[in-house]
Amino acid sequence: MVHAAVGLFMLVLPGASVAVDLGNGGDEPVMAVVGTWFVFWAVGVRLLTAGLRQVVRPGLTAEGILGVTDRRAWVLVRELGFANVAIGAAGVLSLWAAGWRPAAALAGGLFLLLAGAQHLTRSHRNGEENVAMVSDLAIGVLMLGYVAWAWT
Repeated sequence: MVHAAVGLFMLVLPGASVAVDLGNGGDEPVMAVVGTWFVFWAVGVRLLTAGLRQVVRPGLTAEGILGVTDRRAWVLVRELGFANVAIGAAGVLSLWAAGWRPAAALAGGLFLLLAGAQHLTRSHRNGEENVAMVSDLAIGVLMLGYVAWAWT
């Protein structure tokens, strides 16, 4: 289930949205279209849904991804969920507030890049953590590339 959600939010839905947008013959630069849809889907929807899941069911992240079985860790996972909800909400709202897009991309991109780097340092990752690591690093790099483009 997690693999399907990550694939949808990080690749399929933003990629399809970019293809449809570019196929409609608009005059926006490709990077602007890529930024619009990857900030919305990969930062916005992905982090918002992950955050809501972490708030409601922290054990899924604590045990399933991080391998921590101590329920005392759930308070930290919930706080991570609050951060994910906040960043994700900015990403979702950037679809209607284009001026927010570079800031949402920066916050989401840095968060994902740092989270991916954290996963990278762990030598005993499970499959769920490997999926999180690869997707976090890829989207983090893409978002920071978009920010660099947007601010030039």
